[in-house]
Amino acid sequence: MHYHISHRLSYTYNRLVSLSPHRVYLTPRALLHQEVHEFSLVIVPTPSLLVKNLDAEGNGQHIAYWSETCEAFEIQADFHIESGEVDPFNFVYYPFEAKELPFSYPDQEKALLGIYLQSDHITTTIHHFARELASRAQWVTADFLLEVVQYIHTTFAYEKRVEGPAHRAEHTLLQKKGTCRDFAVLMIAMCQALGIAARFVSGYCFGSPRQAYELHAWVEVYLPGGGWRGFDPTEGKAVDHAYVVLASSAQPDHISPVTGTIRSKETVESSLATTILMSQA
Repeated sequence: MHYHISHRLSYTYNRLVSLSPHRVYLTPRALLHQEVHEFSLVIVPTPSLLVKNLDAEGNGQHIAYWSETCEAFEIQADFHIESGEVDPFNFVYYPFEAKELPFSYPDQEKALLGIYLQSDHITTTIHHFARELASRAQWVTADFLLEVVQYIHTTFAYEKRVEGPAHRAEHTLLQKKGTCRDFAVLMIAMCQALGIAARFVSGYCFGSPRQAYELHAWVEVYLPGGGWRGFDPTEGKAVDHAYVVLASSAQPDHISPVTGTIRSKETVESSLATTILMSQA
């Protein structure tokens, strides 16, 4: 499938401000099933320096620097993606024992997965809840993952919250409501509670009215023999070709679309407008 995406963020202020360096994560990842045909990033006012990097986790990152003040600035990313078919269960567990929980990663993989196995969000409540769902799934790894996404999707209320970080996992579990990023953080903590490496993913989801004009978040887990596989607790399903990946990280706040601060000698009022247009060819 071919997808075209235009993502624009417009920031305005009630007086002149100085912009600190801003970190931008709006570059789609090149993956085995996701080919990037076109990509452009336009920033107004034009930065005095725009640095293109790969960050520590392999995500495309832009860092913008300005030497002049402004009352507004805009960032627009446009890209064309070709997404191939994805079957999240088309692999053989290696070692085969990993098809059931709990399992252990081979030493070489475990050494590389450390940051995706540890979380301060794993409370006693989260641990007990993860074990309860694992028991329902008869401790079968794939069934547990599907049990988690379907439970959150059917039991929790979705709410839109554009700004602010994701809530802590236990808060979301007790409140039984949240945004897609809240649900992703909860699922990550539940997976890590049972020894499954998991990370936060930022991107877009086609075909869902709820996500039609929004940036979306979901989860990838690392399965022995299968590598990173995506699961979406907001939509209640495994990730397929309808998803476009921008970035993934052990730290959700690290891959926010735009991160930076402003400086002014006076109090500043600001506003943000976001427009996301997605089409399928």
